[in-house]
Amino acid sequence: MFAPAELFDLDQTAHASIFDDRGPAWEALPKIAEHISARLHPANHGDVSPQATIGERVSIGKGTVVEAGATILGPAIIGDNCIIRHNAYIRANVIIGNNCMVGNSCELKNCLLFNGCEVPHFNYVGDSILGQRAHLGAGVVLSNFKSLPGNVTVRHGDEKIDTGLQKFGALIGDQAELGCNSVLNPGSIIGRRSVLYPNTSWRGVLAADRIVKLRGEKEIVERIYKDQ
Repeated sequence: MFAPAELFDLDQTAHASIFDDRGPAWEALPKIAEHISARLHPANHGDVSPQATIGERVSIGKGTVVEAGATILGPAIIGDNCIIRHNAYIRANVIIGNNCMVGNSCELKNCLLFNGCEVPHFNYVGDSILGQRAHLGAGVVLSNFKSLPGNVTVRHGDEKIDTGLQKFGALIGDQAELGCNSVLNPGSIIGRRSVLYPNTSWRGVLAADRIVKLRGEKEIVERIYKDQ
């Protein structure tokens, strides 16, 4: 499930040429900067607030709205009919498809979002690829850097696959849903249409059409007041 077509509908991005069908999808991550450089024609065809900060190497598509306080440093290519909300922070080497949302206090760097992605509240997306209509709940973090030295590995069963990358967050398949405040450890891969319950800490590979349920036990007791 590491090939691009196993995770993503490649017709749902204008940048499918960044992928190599013979290798795993994460091999596209170090190609993002060069890919943007070869195709970027800086322009603003959207509705950008005068209170937004836009770098010189940024392309903004038709119908896209960039709200006050947003910062797009670039290089970046942003598609049509997107919403970049207040205080979003889009750093270098970011590709955003059509009809996407990047919300309040979200940070993106070196990533590719397919059409229809929603990254709506307090999210970090670094060195990652999000498939069509993938959705991150509030506070979801795609961690991209190991605490210990070495390349990021992908854990698949008993196997650990060296990706050759020092920084690699996650591959999120089409229509996957990540619940609020979930954290994906470096090298995570989530299959198409799979769901993580809120507050999940995930590492490794999740197949398509799966649900990760987090069911912590709760205790409810009567409140006792000291003056009773």
